Amino acid sequence: MNKKEKKIKMIGEGDITKVLFQLGVPVIIGMLVTSLYNVVDAMFVGGLGTSQMGAVSITYPIGQLIIGLGLTFGSGSASYISRLLGEKNNKQADRTASTALLTAIIVGLITIVLTMCFLDKVLTFLGATQTILPYAKEFAIIYIPGSILNVINVTMNNVSASEGATKISMTSMLMGAGLNIILEPVFIYTFQLGIKGSAIATVIAQGVTTLLYIWYIFSGKSSLNISIKHFSIDKIIYVQILKIGIPTLLFQLLSSTSMGLTNTASSRYGDSAVAAMGVVTRVLAIGSYVIFGYAKGFQPVAGFSFGAKNYKRLREAIAVSLKWSTVFCAVTETIFLIFSRQIIGLFSKDASVIAIGSNALKANSITFILFGFQYIYTTLFLALGKAFKGTILSIARQGIFFIPVILILSGILGLKGIILTQPIVDVMTTILTFIFAVKIQRKIKDSSEESNSKVI
Repeated sequence: MNKKEKKIKMIGEGDITKVLFQLGVPVIIGMLVTSLYNVVDAMFVGGLGTSQMGAVSITYPIGQLIIGLGLTFGSGSASYISRLLGEKNNKQADRTASTALLTAIIVGLITIVLTMCFLDKVLTFLGATQTILPYAKEFAIIYIPGSILNVINVTMNNVSASEGATKISMTSMLMGAGLNIILEPVFIYTFQLGIKGSAIATVIAQGVTTLLYIWYIFSGKSSLNISIKHFSIDKIIYVQILKIGIPTLLFQLLSSTSMGLTNTASSRYGDSAVAAMGVVTRVLAIGSYVIFGYAKGFQPVAGFSFGAKNYKRLREAIAVSLKWSTVFCAVTETIFLIFSRQIIGLFSKDASVIAIGSNALKANSITFILFGFQYIYTTLFLALGKAFKGTILSIARQGIFFIPVILILSGILGLKGIILTQPIVDVMTTILTFIFAVKIQRKIKDSSEESNSKVI
């Protein structure tokens, strides 16, 4: 049995807890490394001043939107690829992976060009004040074009996860992040390039990650054969990618919109409020990315088990994932609540930023224990190809509920309303997730019983 066959056998037959951690931990590390880019940017740029740190916060939603394009084609194809591998349809899996990567690059380039054409208007819409705008432009002019590398990286991260090859993602992300940490202070302070140096360091680091993925594609180590010759404008492939990818894109669009609304609402209370809420977003992202990473390990197991009609294994994977994701969220919530002031203090010495950020981090942490439950079920629906409910859950937390709540509360309670928005939204999202969860669990149970009766 060769390595490729062993990898597929592991997903389909290995001890479920070990498989989930074996697949999930490398992706978690990779996702944490991704969040480190944003954290490191904020920490080193914070030494330049509050307005500069606010500028990074303003640009952050644009980067998330562009990354969302990679996630659209990456996560969409990953769900389909996992099911295809479960069905042993390797040729269609190759075509899907190749089509997803090349399409993501094309769409990413178009988006970047359009963003750069209207850069001033975009930054102002996202809440840039007159003092923040010059720094935001300086950072964005380098950072946004370089984001095409992130589109490639995120797409390949998902595609490799779909075949259980999570170690390449971990290695690539770790090397990129390590280089970023080294280069940030060099370009910002040693070369005295300021906020522009932060953008240059980030793009170089992302480029290293891209080179490692290119090596992986052409080394023959992948179970998938990714090549331009396998690119196919195939209706079936695009339907399968987009029915899962569009919910992910909507999630990223709405996440960017919610961050933009938060920045815009916060800008009425000065640069310190914008900077503080930006720091809180990055800190919470660290915890969220762990769940995202674990879910990437859960996704191929769920998709493969469903494709192979192994419903007992699917139910076991759901139960194990809910348990460990909730435990992690509970521990993270406790740390954020106890050390909120110290955590915010790592990013700024501005007393106003620390005061606002500490209160916001505490408020947003109260309901973080619910996040694992929400996201495991969101991933489950998408992994099983249940596009509609997966879409609703994907956009509920940062869109359907978040946008009206922040608009209402910020108008009534001001800055306090902005801070309270996320915990209120989390409760609402959890209630909706619970309703959907009960129904899907019942369907999986019925399918399992039906499958068993046929065997008998």
